[in-house]
Amino acid sequence: MINTMEIDGFKAIINFDSEIEMFRGEFVGLNGGADFYAADITGLKKEGAISLKVFQQMCDEIDRPYRKEFSGKFNVRIPPSIHESVVAASSAEGKSLNQWVTDAIERSLEDAA
Repeated sequence: MINTMEIDGFKAIINFDSEIEMFRGEFVGLNGGADFYAADITGLKKEGAISLKVFQQMCDEIDRPYRKEFSGKFNVRIPPSIHESVVAASSAEGKSLNQWVTDAIERSLEDAA
């Protein structure tokens, strides 16, 4: 994926902060916040590992899991016309609306990788 980095099994989103002319990484899917800054990729990996270790130590101190738990449910608001088209497309393929949307999201993730 574009603008992502994996450090010790955890994904981080990477952006460039033009005000300080450094890259900023922020871990996603954690049970709290952990970010890091560096001028280059090597520095990002090093600083990310340090930030993640500090975050994990803090979680251990308060007996909190590192990763956020996801329920697998979320609400999406779309225009009624798209909703109608998706229902028709899912029915035409003999799939539930949920399965059709899940398949579409999986395809999109594969394309983004």
